[in-house]
Amino acid sequence: MMTIMFMIFMIPLCINNMSIIIQFLMILIMIMYMLMNSTIFFSSVSYCLGADFMSYGLIILTIYIISLMIISVNKNMIYMNLFLFVNLILCLCLVLIFMVTNLMYMYMFFEFSLIPLLIMVFGWGYQPERLSAGLYLFFYTLMASLPLLLFFIYMFSINGNLFVDNVVFTKKFMFLNVVMLLAFLVKLPMFMFHFWLPKAHVQAPVFGSMILAGLLLKIGGYGIIRLMFMCEELFLQYNYIWFTLSLIGSFLVSLICLTQTDVKSMIAFSSVAHMAMCIMSMMTMSNWGLFGTYMLMLSHGLCSSALFCLIAISYERYKSRSFFINKGLQNFMPSMSMFWFLMCAFNMSCPPSLNFISEIFILTSMISYWFNSFLIFMFISFLSACFSFFLFSFTQHGNFHYMYSYTSGFTREYLLLMMHLLPIVMILLMMNFIY
Repeated sequence: MMTIMFMIFMIPLCINNMSIIIQFLMILIMIMYMLMNSTIFFSSVSYCLGADFMSYGLIILTIYIISLMIISVNKNMIYMNLFLFVNLILCLCLVLIFMVTNLMYMYMFFEFSLIPLLIMVFGWGYQPERLSAGLYLFFYTLMASLPLLLFFIYMFSINGNLFVDNVVFTKKFMFLNVVMLLAFLVKLPMFMFHFWLPKAHVQAPVFGSMILAGLLLKIGGYGIIRLMFMCEELFLQYNYIWFTLSLIGSFLVSLICLTQTDVKSMIAFSSVAHMAMCIMSMMTMSNWGLFGTYMLMLSHGLCSSALFCLIAISYERYKSRSFFINKGLQNFMPSMSMFWFLMCAFNMSCPPSLNFISEIFILTSMISYWFNSFLIFMFISFLSACFSFFLFSFTQHGNFHYMYSYTSGFTREYLLLMMHLLPIVMILLMMNFIY
């Protein structure tokens, strides 16, 4: 596997336009990783590298989304080799975030993953406002991460090491809880820390939005789960605060989605609402809550990535993201309308999607934590269905603007959407192997 990794990194340096070879080798690595006998192992490189059930699925999702990003790119794009190299660097950073067992290494790769993403936003973004969006992303993430670094240093002074299995933290101060979670809540993002996300999504290219929605938001949830088992007493005392804020925030963000006139901005806000559900289920600290979080992170990574691909396909024809321009898509791309319907249905957790199963687990854990929370959860689910129907009906129906030149869907685009659709349904059929 290490030999294949070295081959992948050498390809963009010595061969022109060899994205197909990189995709093939990345899929090969993913299949080799899936065929391993156990989901819990240590790497033969170092005891600082390992994986468990939680990181196993996220590593597979990382390699899969990165390979889909290469498919989403037009082969005539400028600086193609640079894009492939930045893509591979980002893939390596994300895999190492999920594999390292030392918290300081996780923090280092957590920060370093920001650099390839900024290169993507600055280099291949659509409008000049991408500079403002990149600065929002950079400073929100950096300023929220500095307190986390101080917390890790303080934890090292108490325990003498930062290995996940050996660290025990028993202090019970509200300030420490805020410092510990702030970086991950900004990354998720939680309501009130989410202002960078719509700006970054709107200005990022399609592959930038795919990696943002598919993987980088999941780092926040993964980090909270890792710290939760080390600081159980601290979480048990203060988790009701984050549970309540996320419950209210998810409801308010769902209302904000209904007021959007930018398609990409609406999909970005829907990601905030779904990630708030992840925070709620994590803060219950139950087995069902953690499993529901895990399933929702996987399903949302695929579903939201597919929605961003769909709006990118429309943007290539219309050169606009506005609801008032993107109308009547069903008239000239009826087969693409099927993918719009399926992804909007899966976005509102309609069976037989993985989102449906994950929200059942989340609802059960929320009721066991606080019974009355299911009332607000019902409103959140209703509003989620409303803005998903709103998205589908406005884009597919209405008067088609014939003043724009258009082409029907390409094989590359249908392949990209089908590769998003299949895992969402297939994982549901393999639930007996997962749970």
